[in-house]
Amino acid sequence: MLHLLTCLLLTAPTDSTIIPIDTLRKRDLGEVVVTASRVPENIRKAPVSVELLDAQQIRLSAQPSYFDALENLKGVQLLTSSLGFKVFNTRGFANPTNVRFVQLVDGIDSQAPHIGAPVAVALAPSDLDIERVELVPGAASVLYGLNALNGLAQIITKDPFAATGLSVSQKTGVNHVNNPLTRTKGFSETSLRYARTVGTRLAFKLNLTYQRGYDWIARDASDLSPSVNATLGLLAPNNPGSDLVNNYGDEPANRRTLTLNGQRYLISRTGYFENDVADLGLSNLRGDAGVFWRIRPTVTLAYRYKAATLSTLYQRTNRFRFDDYRLNQNVLSLESPSVQVRVYRTSENTGEAYNIRSMAENIERSYKPDNQWFSEFSGQFLGSIRAGQSVQQALQTARGVADAGRPQPGTDAFATQVARLRDTNNWDVGAALRVRSWLYHAEGQIDLTRVSWADFRQRTGLSVQVGFDYRRYVVHPDGNYFINPDGSGRDLVYDKAGGFVQASRAFLGDRFKLTGALRADKNRYFDLRFNPRVAATFALAEEHTVRASFQTGYRFPSLFEGFSNVNSGGVKRVGGLPIMSQGIFENAWLRSSIDAFQVAINTDVNVNKLTTTQAVTKNKSLLRRNPYTYLKPEQVSSVELGYKGLFAQKKLYLDIDAYHNVYRNFIAQVEAYVPKVGATALNNLDSVAFALNDRSRQDRYRLWTNSKTRVFNYGGSIGVRYTLTKGWVVSGNASLAKLSRTDRGDGLEEAFNTPRWITNLGLANPTLWGRLGASVSYRYQSAFLWQSALATATVPAIHTFDGQLSYVLPKLNASVKLGGTNLLNRYYTTFSAGPSVGGFYYLTLVL
Repeated sequence: MLHLLTCLLLTAPTDSTIIPIDTLRKRDLGEVVVTASRVPENIRKAPVSVELLDAQQIRLSAQPSYFDALENLKGVQLLTSSLGFKVFNTRGFANPTNVRFVQLVDGIDSQAPHIGAPVAVALAPSDLDIERVELVPGAASVLYGLNALNGLAQIITKDPFAATGLSVSQKTGVNHVNNPLTRTKGFSETSLRYARTVGTRLAFKLNLTYQRGYDWIARDASDLSPSVNATLGLLAPNNPGSDLVNNYGDEPANRRTLTLNGQRYLISRTGYFENDVADLGLSNLRGDAGVFWRIRPTVTLAYRYKAATLSTLYQRTNRFRFDDYRLNQNVLSLESPSVQVRVYRTSENTGEAYNIRSMAENIERSYKPDNQWFSEFSGQFLGSIRAGQSVQQALQTARGVADAGRPQPGTDAFATQVARLRDTNNWDVGAALRVRSWLYHAEGQIDLTRVSWADFRQRTGLSVQVGFDYRRYVVHPDGNYFINPDGSGRDLVYDKAGGFVQASRAFLGDRFKLTGALRADKNRYFDLRFNPRVAATFALAEEHTVRASFQTGYRFPSLFEGFSNVNSGGVKRVGGLPIMSQGIFENAWLRSSIDAFQVAINTDVNVNKLTTTQAVTKNKSLLRRNPYTYLKPEQVSSVELGYKGLFAQKKLYLDIDAYHNVYRNFIAQVEAYVPKVGATALNNLDSVAFALNDRSRQDRYRLWTNSKTRVFNYGGSIGVRYTLTKGWVVSGNASLAKLSRTDRGDGLEEAFNTPRWITNLGLANPTLWGRLGASVSYRYQSAFLWQSALATATVPAIHTFDGQLSYVLPKLNASVKLGGTNLLNRYYTTFSAGPSVGGFYYLTLVL
């Protein structure tokens, strides 16, 4: 402690290479970043790739906010779950809840505890308070620990001592233009920032943002099971066992095999589309307040409080509606150029959120239980066949009779069921998501050689930093999403501790810099883990630098992956820690083999005219025991090369990087069923086979586990910016990401879910005509295969144009911006089962 205080109180800004954040100014390759190495450094000396989005780029961007503008950075993939929930990823293996990508605000993790990832901008500042954003693509676990496997974005806000006064922004827009599913909808976002100093040592800052709109609509009617009745000649769109992408209640768990007239038919319930079940209204109220005390000119003690209440749509394995979802965060920090200490607590309450799939399933069951519905379907089908109807006509008639009394969207009966189910916290009979969770975090970092070891640094040339962190997750068992397996009802606790040491030294007159770092982490459920990083930068000339690095990264399982216990549509999703899934892994059989087994039975009964008993006996050898087991951390090893340079009298900027990754122990889910047979019969294949052919004689699970596959991927990107005459700037970037190969592919490895090519082109001029500025940009994303538990399909290529005009009113200290994204209003999706995104047109006034 004495050492810590000494570093704080004696620190003075004597080292010219360390520049305070609030004095940073963009100057060619002289930009200073803090995220790459957790210390301020010239961007050309950063040991890994760093992308910058500064205030000028945000102003010139055609996107309505800095958060949206991040997709213009090279290598960034944007996933849109809804208008109010967007997720970023870099370098492959994306999903709508990206637990492999970390989002920090002034060094504070903004993730929601039970989700394990940030809820978009819920705990992020508004545009008015943004200084810049630094994005590190690829692994950053060595310095940032938990989850920074695919990348990290650091949002840096304005210093209240340097940026004072009142700022107000009003953004008004429209979306759903020419959308056949709904009329044009309005959008509004009002933001306020106020900062003030009291003397030279005390300051406070307040931010408030209120956002309202209407969400994008997900209504893909493609059939995910088009061939389940192929042996009967019943293909989409005449498939009675269809599973439509954004229709819920018709999934395989809501499907039965009915033997009708000697044939085996797979029949699903009818279900409801997402926009029939879910409220698509968007509402987001968020804000933060902070008090800052400068103990010394370079030492600041601060307390900040952040809170958000939002209503929007969110996607994990299923789609969810968040209503009155609440997050808040308390942060205490002490910062100087040599010491940073942060302690914070994040609280999450899912409010009145609900599972859209469970809502649709249980609306169906509320008027007619499954047994009754399928019985009526069977009886009517056989009666219609006897009356002379064709099979297709009989199937339609049977569905109409079984659906009699079905609540219709827009009616009072339908609304009554929605209100009841959204408050029932059991997904077998309801849809509510009722989770309360907390995150407690403490971290510190000391630049040992800045003050107390200054002589050592002068003698050796070494710069040394050390850091530590401790994190604890706490979740209250709700009896549906999480349970305490000991039955006590006590809160579940999940924690880890870790630390790092980093050393760097310059050689050859500061032209060559070598950096090494080592991190150690311990989680109570896993052994101590070490992660190294070695990096080098070399200045070929004053404005030309190359870099190379090798590092490893890791990710401990999230709360949900470790502890979940969810009943969902007849399938229980169970966490992969031994305390949650003991006895399940050992006795389960792979669903993939069970599906193949049942398809073979249907073929033999429908085509080869075997009896069911004969077909089961013939095909039992297709069944496979579950080979997977309890969770382990996943990890990556990464090699990266890069170059930054200036040409043509510093008018042309070039940034190139290339990488190769090897992933091990991907955390994924496996579906496996446990037959309901006696303990002595679990190893008797005959008993098991007949149980796995009868849905009522099996328990169905989706288990969190690890893939046995090693996965290799590589990629690279190039960014170019050229400054023309009269203020014109042309820029562009292109990124390649490719899944190289897998060894021992078991089908369980995380889906790559990444386009091979992403390209951005832009043309901008802040002074096109006096105080009138303008920009236009084009984005291309190649088609790619999206794979998930919810839906698997090819995502079509995306071509979008964005543009904006801005005008500065100096006498009013104001600006006006008229812009639009997807100007041509060509609807696209960023992933399968996601919403269709159309044009968004807006006008922003900033005072």
